[in-house]
Amino acid sequence: MMIHDITAMAGKYKARKRVGRGKYGARGKTSGRGAKGAGSRSGTSTRFQFEGGQMPFFRRIPKFGFTNAKFKTEFWIVNIGDVARHPSFAKGGEVNTQTLIKAGLVRDESRPLKVLGGVGEEGLRGKFTVNADRVSASARKMIEGAGGSVNETGTRRDRVRGIDRNSEDKSPKNLTKKLKRGSKASAPKAEAEPAEGDAKGKGKGEKPKTDKPQGEKPKADKPKGEKPKAE
Repeated sequence: MMIHDITAMAGKYKARKRVGRGKYGARGKTSGRGAKGAGSRSGTSTRFQFEGGQMPFFRRIPKFGFTNAKFKTEFWIVNIGDVARHPSFAKGGEVNTQTLIKAGLVRDESRPLKVLGGVGEEGLRGKFTVNADRVSASARKMIEGAGGSVNETGTRRDRVRGIDRNSEDKSPKNLTKKLKRGSKASAPKAEAEPAEGDAKGKGKGEKPKTDKPQGEKPKADKPKGEKPKAE
C-alpha cells in the first residue's frame, strides 16, 4: 500500500468477523465466550463500568465538589414522655438544654434541641415550661393541654429567614432575591381612559349613531315625479 492509497474510503467497508467456524480455530466452538454462564448466552449485556463485581473505579476515587451535607442541621432529640418519666421532672418544671443535660437526657450544647411528642397511653400529666429550638406540633399540643407553655427560639436558619416559630404563620419573612424573583405579582393593567372630546365615552373609531337605519336615504317631503303647482 502506498501513501496515495490511504483515502477517506480506506477501511470504511470492513468485513464482519465470523466466529464459530471451526473446532480448532482461535474463535471456534465457544467463539471466545468461554464455557457456560450468562456471558456465553445470547442477549446478555453488562454496563460499560462493570468490573466483574469488584468496587467500580468511579466509586473508588475520592469525590470533590460542593455538597449541602455539611450544612445539615442535626438536633438533640428528646421525647416529652421521656422527660415526664424522669425523676427530675416528676412534678413538671422547666425544660431546656441545661436542665436536660443535668438530668442526663441530652449530652451537651453542641446541637440545637428539638422536643418531640412521644408519650405513652398514660398521656402527659405534668406541667412543663419548655424552651427549645424546635418543638413538634403534637408535643406543643400536649404540653399546652396539660397547662404548660412552649417557647420556640428557632434555629439559626429560622432566624436568618425571619421565621417566627411561636406564631401560626411560619412562612419566611426575609426571603432572598432568588425566592422573590418568581413570586412578583403582575401589576394590574390600567384601564383605558376615554379619549378627549368624547363626552359619552365613545371610541375614536366609532361613528355617532343615528336614529335612521344605515343604507336608507332620507325620504323627501314631496315625490320626485310631481311638479309644484303654480298659483
